[in-house]
Amino acid sequence: MRFFGLKSCDTCRKAQKAIIATNQPLKVIDVRADGVSDADLDQIVARFGDAAINRASTTWRGLSDVEKAGDPAALLAANPTLMKRPVIEKNGVWTLGWKPDVAAQVLDV
Repeated sequence: MRFFGLKSCDTCRKAQKAIIATNQPLKVIDVRADGVSDADLDQIVARFGDAAINRASTTWRGLSDVEKAGDPAALLAANPTLMKRPVIEKNGVWTLGWKPDVAAQVLDV
């Protein structure tokens, strides 16, 4: 299982703790420190489109209107912290966020 998030994100830490408690193998990718590969970014945008952008983030608020209107893939490539988190890839299935339905799917509950 691959986990895309930020070390400083409370939701990401909560999700990681829950996943680790189930003893599932977990590879954590910090989008700020490690970056996101072009192939993974393409998969994320193909799966979630505009929903992959976190419009509540301080990074989003700092963008100009022209930048905000840009292509989601280009925005995420230039500003990986704009990604809504966490993004989890498990057995080829991608999930976004950490709501109860996503948690149940990822944790096999």
